[in-house]
Amino acid sequence: MEKIRAAITAVNGWVPDYILTNAELEKFVDTTDEWITSRTGIKERRILKGEGLGSSDIAAQAVKGLLKKRGIGPEEIELVICATTTPDMQFPATANIVSDKVGMKNAFGYDINAACSGFLYALVTGSKFIESGQYKKVVIIGVDKMSSIIDYSDRTTCVIFGDGGGAVLLEPDQSGVGIMDSILRSDGSGRVHLHQKAGGSVLPASHETVNAKQHFVYQEGQAVFKFAVTRMAEVSAEIMERNHLTADDVAWLVPHQANKRIIDATASRMGLGSEKVMLNIQKFGNTTNGTIPLCLWEWEGQLHRNDTIILSAFGGGFTWGAVYIKWAYDTKK
Repeated sequence: MEKIRAAITAVNGWVPDYILTNAELEKFVDTTDEWITSRTGIKERRILKGEGLGSSDIAAQAVKGLLKKRGIGPEEIELVICATTTPDMQFPATANIVSDKVGMKNAFGYDINAACSGFLYALVTGSKFIESGQYKKVVIIGVDKMSSIIDYSDRTTCVIFGDGGGAVLLEPDQSGVGIMDSILRSDGSGRVHLHQKAGGSVLPASHETVNAKQHFVYQEGQAVFKFAVTRMAEVSAEIMERNHLTADDVAWLVPHQANKRIIDATASRMGLGSEKVMLNIQKFGNTTNGTIPLCLWEWEGQLHRNDTIILSAFGGGFTWGAVYIKWAYDTKK
């Protein structure tokens, strides 16, 4: 019998109904559909509308569907880890709020913030609780309401981001499938290129910070693009080499959906054709922590037991990483 590994046994996603198209963006910011599409690959993104709604509401919908698909009750969940850059509040953790909304009363939980790489960080962290034998049912969430921190007069950022999220269930497996390997990295010097200036302990919220628009995403696009292209491609190739995987071995690349050119460069470095790359950036834009679980949710019907899958991401901080998974189940039609 093989060692205990954490296997993804269910996946679910949820996005808001409201669709913000490139054509609509053209009405209030100096941009065009052609400009956005050629540089990012994005055609539309989802926006969460409604008073008092936050990331936890997106996540709660995703988790409720996840538990229904797996046929288990919320009281069976032992741990919830939520990867988010847009928590409902500074505290308590959004994981705790989601647990309350879903009824996961027997779980403890906490948030992870590693920007766009957060879902991978959370997935690997959760897998260790499974591998240790301490827990048998762990929910990992990746979710963001990016519209809450976007300046819709800034054409360099407002065209990129959307709202959405997804969740996976981790359970122990000893049949040779599950999370096989991971490489996670960070470089804090990259923070100057991509961050939210105000709202933390260094620069608390004030009239001045609000008036200066310092609570919105700040991004130096060219610098971030350069680092992302290099790091995401490098770490994806590295995890293949470390596990003696060829392009023929890999069934799917599940890349963070930040920019189609970054995704294409990563696939090229891995030797993969576009037919092996999960892509939904054109529909949802960059949902930050939500992109990878949303891809797995959309492609679930095409995944088969023992498929070799590489998850890859890059985010502000800078953070980046790759995870090698052998898929645990065939989707029931």
